[in-house]
Amino acid sequence: MFHLMFHEPCIPPNTGNAIRLVAGTGCELHLIEPLGFDLSEAKLRRAGLDYHDLASVRVHPNLETAFEVIRPERVLAFSTQGEVRYTDVAYQPGDVLLFGTEPTGLPEEVLTDPRVTARVRIPLVPGRRSMNLSNAAAVTVYEAWRQQGFSGGV
Repeated sequence: MFHLMFHEPCIPPNTGNAIRLVAGTGCELHLIEPLGFDLSEAKLRRAGLDYHDLASVRVHPNLETAFEVIRPERVLAFSTQGEVRYTDVAYQPGDVLLFGTEPTGLPEEVLTDPRVTARVRIPLVPGRRSMNLSNAAAVTVYEAWRQQGFSGGV
């Protein structure tokens, strides 16, 4: 399946929603520290409901460590400035779907990391800043999974 990665997430309910997303799709969620919350926070637990035990969630001290653990062939960095639309990517099992922190997105040093193989965007109407992090992740994970024929799903 895919690796959903949040770089320095700040808003607990977004991560809680992502926990529920990965539990339902078979993805693995990777959280890159520092986190803007404690994983035991009530808001995060409430958003994830009872899916925490069904989800694969890993916390990494930094991006370098995460990449050493995953050893991805492709890292797709999502940005409002991305060159490729998310629907134009031919997703492959094992892809890392990398999203930035809620207020600012991915920092330039992450976007220019040599392991990033593509900068991807989700289209918005003019004048809109960005999508909610958990919504953007869900749209992307489901497109990637759809392209794989919803492998493993019912």
